[in-house]
Amino acid sequence: MGRILAVLGITAALLGCRSDTDTSQTVTRQAIPTSMQGVEAKQLFGAKAQGSPQAPAPYGSYAKGCFGGGVMLPETGPTWQAMRLSRNRNWGHPETIDFIKKLSAKAAQQPGWKGLYVGDISQPRGGPMLTGHRSHQIGMDVDIWMRPPKTLSLSEKDREFISSISMRRANGAYVNSDWTKQHHEIIKAAAQDRRTARIFVFPGAKVQMCKDEKGDRAYLRKIRPWWGHHYHFHVRLSCPENAPGCVNQAPPPAGDGCESAEQWVRDILNPPPPKPRDPNAPKPKPRRELTMADLPNQCITVLQSR
Repeated sequence: MGRILAVLGITAALLGCRSDTDTSQTVTRQAIPTSMQGVEAKQLFGAKAQGSPQAPAPYGSYAKGCFGGGVMLPETGPTWQAMRLSRNRNWGHPETIDFIKKLSAKAAQQPGWKGLYVGDISQPRGGPMLTGHRSHQIGMDVDIWMRPPKTLSLSEKDREFISSISMRRANGAYVNSDWTKQHHEIIKAAAQDRRTARIFVFPGAKVQMCKDEKGDRAYLRKIRPWWGHHYHFHVRLSCPENAPGCVNQAPPPAGDGCESAEQWVRDILNPPPPKPRDPNAPKPKPRRELTMADLPNQCITVLQSR
């Protein structure tokens, strides 16, 4: 199976929540088919309209990998609707699809919620996306909209144009008046699922949950403040059992993480002065797009599988 190298650290980035372990999963040039050489991996994976006919398996890390045997979340279910169908990103590992169905059923028990509006999961075979996220590559990430669903009968066209609702105030330092106890309870239920590794949400939401929680606080450790994530919260599941090719992110620091979130808020309200820039320092290089040489060897087979 795939080569799993040591955890080297947590990489930070917007959009893709790239605060996951940056591992060096590479294959030799000789192993890459000629047709895949010199091509951005996002072009190869973005061209696949269906999952691969393989046993379900994630390979690599959340921001550098792929997955075989992907399952499509049905566009509409009894307690959910998948949004932005034109993106074809409602695919994931079976554990992720099961997680969404169960969480949406719990959400439907909350006053004013019919269930969940589900944003991006992954492309049919994962891998780098054509636009947006840098993570969501192994079928174990899912974005859940903050907008309470009042109906689960939105048309395909409706789902392209309706937007979620922002929950933030003061650039994310606080929640706004649209934040409810129901948001707290749904995110709490997501965090309490044993499969959940962490949840990304804007700093003000984490601080508010810390203030409001009067019971067991253990789940708060999984809820991590991150930029953006005020229109949706991002759930990241741990690698499934018996998936040796999958690389987990390093666990969150010990404790409930509330003090750290409060520091995020202080920095938003009173930004620290920028670090002086060395005028002689070389200009940062533009981010290089991933190629198949950057991904686990199994991703070649995932692409080739028919």
